Amino acid sequence: MAEELVLETWDLQCESNGREHRTAEMGRQQLVVRRGQPFTITLHFSGRGYEEGVDKLAFNVETGPCPVETSGTRSHFALTDFPEEGTWSAVLQQQDGAALCVSLCSPASACVGRYSLTLEASTDYQGSTFHIGDFVLLFNAWHPEDTVYLRDEDERREYVLSQQGLIYQGARDYITSTPWNFGQFEDDILAICLNLLDTNPKFLRDQNRDCSRRNDPVYIGRVVSAMVNCNDEDHGVLLGRWDDRYEDGMSPMAWIGSVDILKRWKNFGCQPVKYGQCWVFAAVACTVMRCLGVPSRVVTNYNSAHDTNGNLVIDRYMNETGVEERRSKDMIWNFHCWVESWMARPDLAPGYDGWQALDPTPQEKSEGVYCCGPAPVKAIKEGDLQLKYDIPFIFAEVNADVVYWIVQRDGSQRKSTHSSVVGKNISTKSVGRDSREDITHNYKYPEGSEKEREVFAKAEHEKRSLSEGEEGLHVKIKLSEGANNGSDFDVFAVISNDTDTERVCRLMLCARTASYNGTVGPQCGMKDLLNLTLGPRTVQSVPLRILYEKYGPCLTQDNIIKVVALLTEYETGDVVLAIRDVYIQNPEIKIRVLGEPMQNRKLVAEITLVNPLAVPLNNCVFVVEGAGLTEGQRIKELEDPVEPQAEAKFRLDFVPRQSGLRKLMVDFESDKLTGVKGYRNVIIAPLPK
Repeated sequence: MAEELVLETWDLQCESNGREHRTAEMGRQQLVVRRGQPFTITLHFSGRGYEEGVDKLAFNVETGPCPVETSGTRSHFALTDFPEEGTWSAVLQQQDGAALCVSLCSPASACVGRYSLTLEASTDYQGSTFHIGDFVLLFNAWHPEDTVYLRDEDERREYVLSQQGLIYQGARDYITSTPWNFGQFEDDILAICLNLLDTNPKFLRDQNRDCSRRNDPVYIGRVVSAMVNCNDEDHGVLLGRWDDRYEDGMSPMAWIGSVDILKRWKNFGCQPVKYGQCWVFAAVACTVMRCLGVPSRVVTNYNSAHDTNGNLVIDRYMNETGVEERRSKDMIWNFHCWVESWMARPDLAPGYDGWQALDPTPQEKSEGVYCCGPAPVKAIKEGDLQLKYDIPFIFAEVNADVVYWIVQRDGSQRKSTHSSVVGKNISTKSVGRDSREDITHNYKYPEGSEKEREVFAKAEHEKRSLSEGEEGLHVKIKLSEGANNGSDFDVFAVISNDTDTERVCRLMLCARTASYNGTVGPQCGMKDLLNLTLGPRTVQSVPLRILYEKYGPCLTQDNIIKVVALLTEYETGDVVLAIRDVYIQNPEIKIRVLGEPMQNRKLVAEITLVNPLAVPLNNCVFVVEGAGLTEGQRIKELEDPVEPQAEAKFRLDFVPRQSGLRKLMVDFESDKLTGVKGYRNVIIAPLPK
């Protein structure tokens, strides 16, 4: 009788498997692999080696607290010579004395998550079980059979592997980009993302069912969308706040990455982190989805409609001075960010695979929970509102009509001949470059096209927007040059009379500070011209000077001033309205990197910012981070105030741990200047072999 086979040591080959599976940066201490792709382990037996025909070897993999074969959360499979398609398999690769090299592979439809791996060795009638260790299984965008398969390698690099990016903000007429450190491969982030799945109420309600559905990116996307906000008292990651009062937490404008937020959430015992706004919710969700292996990107929609009653019309009420009269629940946000994740939709009819919109910002409930999506972007474009999930809400965000009603002194209302256009310049970072890609065409057909009208008819909505070229009076608001924080600047109401008769009008021009979600603050500039005579076929330009001393004290951290021009013609009583959001530019942060950028070699960053205001800046803080560069956040508090026109500066020493293209990101905070961002691309050479 052959003696029993005893496993002495084993090697999960974390480093080489990590390289093959593109997970090496997730740490060399744990095995992280992608589904459908083989990985290799080595087994060392004591005494004698494995003998085919004498010894039987089999493996067990299990995930979740109650693994069951029928739920796809447990599998038992024997060592064979050839892999079997569609199931877990173990194939003998080579044998060298007592060492055995085995290739393991999951099906491309396996549940993602943390697995335990055990070996069962039996000889004749005796056998032993050895616990080999744990590994994490992720979605695989490189495998054609995986539902998240993405064909293009550059896109896979950007949407799965890139740990940094740009998020678009500002206003439709002045698009700005802010750097973001997604950091999905940084220490602990994978464990935190798996913990997030195990904190979700669906898991707590039915652990077996939840774990069994983790093979489906549609399900995972829906869970992540709900768990990034905490509005369901579900121990979600972020608490939203939009009122410019953030003293008991972090201002949403101050974050520069997801890592700090996710680590705070874990360290606070899964208590919500204060505070988030749309781009923060979207960026954290993007980190979690990329970490789990689902290709994802943050997108920004300018002039985004929040249509609470689902009629695709946003009614706004203003008085004759351009002040909102009555608060409507329907809002127009300057911009709104959500996430797109790439996946097949086998749960729908063919034609809806590809990008899916997921919106973790808490706005409306979906199936009783604050989450939104995944909604196929193709269904939004085609007006297929009945498909899963939440397509009407996102369709309205990019398509609703806006009607402005001017409430006159006697209480009567006049409809303005202004068609505010919703869903403009939908933007995301380009693949492999720091430039903006406009993806509006993915969401809607060209305005005014036959196809657009068909979609609106299908959505049971008449598109009423007016064309710009009509005869009559027109108003546009123009900006002379950049509006810099700390400086006075001019805006102009440009009025054209496109008729053959003289017109006499009243022009109200009013500026107010505003937040990006459409709420307005105090007035910071005003002009009321009671008798403006416009000759036939003429254009007039009326300036309004906006002074820093007026806007500075009430500027929100969104840096937006909303300018409203209201032109009332005396003869007909017609009202023409123009609205423009002016973005106040913060000063530039300059970053110089000194030294030769090489892995594990010290570099110095010189970081400077000039105070553009006429008053000193107090409590100045620089925060610096960059995946693979800084090992977490580096914070520098300046001891002295920064005088007007003086330089805030400091030097940062850091040792890059990873090679390749990296972003060093900087945020500057002070009492009067907040959320100032800058970044520098650094190409780190690998260590010489």
